[in-house]
Amino acid sequence: MTNLLSIITFLPIVAAGIMALFLRGQDEAAARNAKWLALLTTTATFLISLFVLFGFDAQNTGFQFVEDHAWIMGLRYKMGVDGISVLFVLLTTFMMPLTILSTWEVNVKVKEYMIAFLVLEGMMIGVFTALDLVLFYLFFEAGLIPMFLMIGIWGGKDRIYAAFKFFLYTFLGSVLMLVAMIAMYRMAGTTDIPTLLTFDFPHETYRLLGMTVVGGTQMLLFLAFFASFAVKMPMWPVHTWLPDAHVQAPTGGSVLLAAVLLKMGGYGFLRFSLPMFPVASDIMQPVIFWMSAIAIVYTSLVALVQSDMKKVIAYSSVAHMGYVTMGIFAANQVGVDGAIFQMLSHGFVSGALFLCVGVIYDRMHTREIAAYGGLVNRMPAYALIFMFFTMANVGLPGTSGFVGEFLTLMGAFQVNTWVALVATTGVIFSAAYALWLYRRVTFGELVKEALKTITDLTPREKWIFAPLVAMTLLLGVYPRLITDVTGPAVADLLNHYHQSLPAAPAVTAPASH
Repeated sequence: MTNLLSIITFLPIVAAGIMALFLRGQDEAAARNAKWLALLTTTATFLISLFVLFGFDAQNTGFQFVEDHAWIMGLRYKMGVDGISVLFVLLTTFMMPLTILSTWEVNVKVKEYMIAFLVLEGMMIGVFTALDLVLFYLFFEAGLIPMFLMIGIWGGKDRIYAAFKFFLYTFLGSVLMLVAMIAMYRMAGTTDIPTLLTFDFPHETYRLLGMTVVGGTQMLLFLAFFASFAVKMPMWPVHTWLPDAHVQAPTGGSVLLAAVLLKMGGYGFLRFSLPMFPVASDIMQPVIFWMSAIAIVYTSLVALVQSDMKKVIAYSSVAHMGYVTMGIFAANQVGVDGAIFQMLSHGFVSGALFLCVGVIYDRMHTREIAAYGGLVNRMPAYALIFMFFTMANVGLPGTSGFVGEFLTLMGAFQVNTWVALVATTGVIFSAAYALWLYRRVTFGELVKEALKTITDLTPREKWIFAPLVAMTLLLGVYPRLITDVTGPAVADLLNHYHQSLPAAPAVTAPASH
């Protein structure tokens, strides 16, 4: 089937349109129909996306399932996937039905809530499949709208502040990227991403204020894209929107924000920064390395003093994304493979941790750590699941969390030993805040009266966690499921990257006298 990517991108959006036009009323029956239509649509999208995975040839480093059609004003509607993007498409379609299931208890504006989820799914898939700059930018920016509405309408008491902070941070970063895209079009004469991947953007050397500045035009383009992707990741110090967004977002919004939306920044670095601006990437490598190391240590320490469960996990996400940027800009096979693996693993693990918070929030309507304690006495199944994902978040060997962190640290070590050493301390800090959170919530005596009637996981909640447990274990013991798919494409990317760097001046031996 030649239009598979368009089908999985637009099927959720078409379902959202059907829901908006034909589902009337706000009664219980209408809400139930909206939930079932959303669940069936996202499940069908996932099943169709499996055909992309099964038909994908990992040894072919080019783009596959390519769709290329005339669009508007000379632009092309072009979509495709390679070894770097195909697994992010699968991550998105895999997480969506589970997220819909997690929202089953929502009873306020249910139809609109499901429409927001379906539109967001289409936009996220579009980001990972677009092969045209304009198409990529439209999907990248349009995804802000449903997430903005989720936080602003279905969020907590400070939801308006958090929604606008999320929108302004991410939108302002992306405006610079739009300016850079226009400049790239003027230089290359095309918006075709595969063509731009091989275009040599100027990297002049000139004098400024008595200093030699290297990079020129390419550095400016790199910084414009970096502004957008760094906010999206988010990297320190532009990460402050994320804890507020997570705390105020409903559970489903937090799951998708952590599992998929943050990955757009890392994907952007791999799709644009490294291959299109290799000289600038190489120059900025030490800066990004230390930004990543600071993020890992600083946000881990901040997580230790939080009183809200979601904030602990949100700061944990910033720390884990620090490993990703470190692995990407190590620009070696093990580092980039590890960064992609870490993003996919974090999607399962962090998404599951936000679901764990959502389970007890639905019962007690508070996320304050001090409100809990001794849950193992009433919720043994929940305590087991929460412990498993806490261990995966820490990086316990045998879980996917270990593989990603280990590979990125190995990649960084080959480039900068000191950065790798500082980043490794983050493993210790992550154990500290994660185990501290788990002990406070789960262990101890059940003394609070409100907790004495709390109920354990329902069958629906167990079905949500089961696939996430399976994927976390499977990738932990057999990481080649990921690396075999990403490896050839990453090797091709790095080969192009290193060939594009200016050759180092030859070192000649001093003449003998």
